[in-house]
Amino acid sequence: MTVIPVQQAFAQPAVKPLKVVVLGDSLSAGYGLPADAAFPAKLQKALQARGIATEMINAGVSGDTASGGLARLDWSVPADTDAVIVELGANDALRGTDPKVPQQALEEIVKRLKARNIAVLLTGMLAPPNYGPDYARQFNAIYPDLAKKYDVPLYPFFLDGVAAVADLNQPDGIHPTAAGIDLVVKNILPTIEAFLRSVAGQNG
Repeated sequence: MTVIPVQQAFAQPAVKPLKVVVLGDSLSAGYGLPADAAFPAKLQKALQARGIATEMINAGVSGDTASGGLARLDWSVPADTDAVIVELGANDALRGTDPKVPQQALEEIVKRLKARNIAVLLTGMLAPPNYGPDYARQFNAIYPDLAKKYDVPLYPFFLDGVAAVADLNQPDGIHPTAAGIDLVVKNILPTIEAFLRSVAGQNG
């Protein structure tokens, strides 16, 4: 008769980490920062501390627009991906691109990911004030409109609490410092934690 040790008999099966892709631009790529200070790396550590195991893929490309993210979507998001955090649109806003262009690209990204049964979380961006109130109104509406239309969670402004704060940004005034990324992660963590717990529940 084989005796199974008590601790082995009651051992919990290892939970497979969620594969999460951060599809973004320089804000998630970690422009001007070491790799371990980029948003996806810091987010993975914060989630781990909350008991959520992830395999976080940094698919951030500096300078990318929403259309650029769409163009590389299929090869940036592996087949076994559980969830995608979409962080795109900042470069469209900085260039004053017609809001219809990033809106169409982001909508196609959401549609394609949902068709692949991959969970999506949108992170919003706000237009800079120099293009005027009409532009800002059109651009800023992209994210809540898409989130409502496709029933996906939204974090309204990726740089909330960090944008325009000199001490939290690099000398260019656009890209967060390591401390800035820490604050982004702290602020967005409750939203992403709830999102991933929901994804894990559906997978289970």
